[in-house]
Amino acid sequence: MCGLVGIFDTRGERPVDRALLDRMNERQHHRGPDEGGLHVEPGLGLGHRRLSIIDLASGQQPMASADGNLVLVYNGEIYNFAALADELRALGYTFRTHCDTEVILYAYAAWGEACVTRFRGMFAFALWDRPRRQLFLARDRLGIKPLYYAPLADGTVLFGSELKALTACPQMPRQIDPLAVEDYFGFGYVPEPRTIYRAALKLPPGHTLTLRRGEPVPAPRQFWDLPLEPQPVTGDVTRELIARLREAVRIRLVAEVPLGAFLSGGVDSSAVVAMMAGLSAEPVNTCSIAFGEAAFDETVYANDIAQQYRTRHHREQVAADDFDLLDTLADVYDEPFADSSAIPTYRVCELARKHVTVALSGDGGDESFGGYRRYRWHLQEERLRGRLPLALRRP
Repeated sequence: MCGLVGIFDTRGERPVDRALLDRMNERQHHRGPDEGGLHVEPGLGLGHRRLSIIDLASGQQPMASADGNLVLVYNGEIYNFAALADELRALGYTFRTHCDTEVILYAYAAWGEACVTRFRGMFAFALWDRPRRQLFLARDRLGIKPLYYAPLADGTVLFGSELKALTACPQMPRQIDPLAVEDYFGFGYVPEPRTIYRAALKLPPGHTLTLRRGEPVPAPRQFWDLPLEPQPVTGDVTRELIARLREAVRIRLVAEVPLGAFLSGGVDSSAVVAMMAGLSAEPVNTCSIAFGEAAFDETVYANDIAQQYRTRHHREQVAADDFDLLDTLADVYDEPFADSSAIPTYRVCELARKHVTVALSGDGGDESFGGYRRYRWHLQEERLRGRLPLALRRP
């Protein structure tokens, strides 16, 4: 996890306050404790906090192209960066590092804004294109990496990985968006593009935003969406699912730092650990959180998986009255967030950080495969409705 921030003047080349940029960057120090850097030129400031995972010796950011015309700050990981680097070398590009950051720079140089369609991974980045006098912002397909931005009344645009970086600027208005509050009570969080502040927005997943000098801030442009059309089932889908899951885990094991996994004992995290164990010569580091209330404690399942795959298992217990963490979580999330798993998630991250730098987690299994009871109930309700005449169903 890294963090990026920036200040961009859409109306000209007014001087950027370097001290303000540094304060914004340091608000995200926890995202990148290893290194930090700033780039300032007329009308533009970029900041970065780095958590080193690949190419520890180089890869510092902000990173400029060899000719200095492109400057990048980036948070994420491009899993197919090695294949893209080979393709770019064949086009004549020369690399000074062995990291994915430089691949983004030259992918943009070669393919322009369409470069995002070639990236396989999770990313949020801001890339300054000096010859075109434009700043290109992008966020990955599923929005794994966050990116916020706030167009101010004076033509300045603030952006960063967290809302707290934007609120470090005194000029950013703090008025609460009542529609965001309504969304929060409806969904349990504030969906993009809104944030809890009227003045700030989330760049939606699978979107880019190009800011140009002398032009107003445009609407984001979508480059990907999840296809929902039914597909014919062919072949052995069970084997294909396992093969795809194994390959998805494999590409995420590329790192020069210790790796591990969160293990709740559920199907998704257990599947990830099983794949990791089959791909690693060393025991997998796994981390679990236990609960004092037996009705909510699933560590018996996590222990079974840890024993089956002979992982190096770490376990801690969360107290039922662990309310001291609430103030911390309010600072972490920056806006209302009603996920009851936030406390154990924070605690398991604390536990994992004692042993590893990067941890894989299993999220989305229940959503993808209908694992929650509410999906079964919904299906049963739909079947019941389907037996009723339309004249009764419509009211």
